[in-house]
Amino acid sequence: MEGPVRVLHAVVNMNRGGAETLIMNLYRNIDRDRVQFDFLTSKPGVFDEEIADMGGIVHRISHITDNGHRSYSRELRGFFENHRHYRTVHSHMDKMSGLVLFAAKKAGIPIRIAHSHNTMSEGGYAARLYKWYVGNRIASSATVRMACSTAAAAWLFPNKAGDTLILKNGIESGRFAFQEEVREQVRAELEISAQTFAVGHVGRFLHQKNHAYLIDRFAELLTRHEDSVLVLAGDGPLRSQIEQKVRDYGIQSKIRFLGVRSDVDRLMQGFDVFVFPSFHEGLPVTLVEAQGAGLPCVISDSITNEVDMGLGLIHSFPLDSKEKCQSKLLDIARQRSSRSIPPDALIRKGYDIAQTARWAEQFYRT
Repeated sequence: MEGPVRVLHAVVNMNRGGAETLIMNLYRNIDRDRVQFDFLTSKPGVFDEEIADMGGIVHRISHITDNGHRSYSRELRGFFENHRHYRTVHSHMDKMSGLVLFAAKKAGIPIRIAHSHNTMSEGGYAARLYKWYVGNRIASSATVRMACSTAAAAWLFPNKAGDTLILKNGIESGRFAFQEEVREQVRAELEISAQTFAVGHVGRFLHQKNHAYLIDRFAELLTRHEDSVLVLAGDGPLRSQIEQKVRDYGIQSKIRFLGVRSDVDRLMQGFDVFVFPSFHEGLPVTLVEAQGAGLPCVISDSITNEVDMGLGLIHSFPLDSKEKCQSKLLDIARQRSSRSIPPDALIRKGYDIAQTARWAEQFYRT
C-alpha cells in the first residue's frame, strides 16, 4: 500500500513564530495518512517533539552563522543529494530560500516552493546585502511561489507577484472564540483585576516587532489611565534590553513578561486590546487569532490591510504619530465593547485552517 506524500519544509527551527505556527496548524489538520511533513532545520525547536509524535522527521544541518556561506551551501548540497526521495521541498526562509532551493534543484527535486512570510529582511546592511544576493537565486530555482499576503508576494517576488499563490494564515478559529469564564481564569492567573485595562502583545523580542515603541506608548498611557497593565508573551534576543527600558521607567509592577507560551488562545481571552506596532510584517497569524477572539487591535499602518477581517476590530496608526496610537488606546480603555463576533467570520474570509489544510493536501498530492 502506497504511503503518504512526504513534504520537506525548510526552516531555521520550529519555534513559535508566524511561519512555524502556520506550518503546525496545517500539520495538525491535514490528513497525515495522505500527506506527511518532514523538516530541514538548523537549530532545535519547541515543536520538535510534537512533530516526532505525528510521524514527522526533523533533519538538522549547521546554521549559516556557524560555518559561513561555503560550508552551509556544501551541507545543503550534500543533504539533498542524500535525500533525493523528496518530491517537494517547501522553503519558508524568505530570501535565504534562494540557497535552499538552488541546492534542491541541483539534486533534481522536482517541486521547489519559495514561501514569503515577510515584507523586509532583518539585520544590518551587510546581512541584508547578503540576503539580497542569495535571494536572486529564487527566480531560477523555485517552481512555485507562495506568500501569506499580496504585500509579502510583492516583496520576495517583485516581478512575479501576480503569479504567486496566496496561502492564508488560517487558524483553528473555534479555539479562539471568546469565553467569559476563560477570561476570568486568565486574569486571575496573571493577577489582573476585572476593572484593569489589559494591553496585550504576542511576539518575539526582535527589532521588527518594535517593543521599545510599545513600552513608550504604554508608559504614556499610564499617565492618563493608571489602572492598566501590559502583558508581553514571547522571548528573543532583545528581551533583556526591553526589561531594562521598563526598569528605567520604573513601571515593573505594571508589566508581565510571560516568556514563550503555548496557550496564546487562552491569553487573548484575558486582554482588552491587542497592540502590534511592527516595522514590517507579511500577515501576522497573531492578528488573525486576536480578531478570532474578538479583540480590538491597534496596529502600525506598515502592516498590510489584508489582515483586516472586516469585523471593525483593526485600528491602524502611523508609527510617526504617537498621538494617534495613544488616542485609540484611550478610546478602547474607556469604551470596552462586546467580544462577540459572527461564528463563521474567519471561515468567510478564508482564514479557517480546516479549509487551508484541505487545499494544501490536494496541492501537495497533485
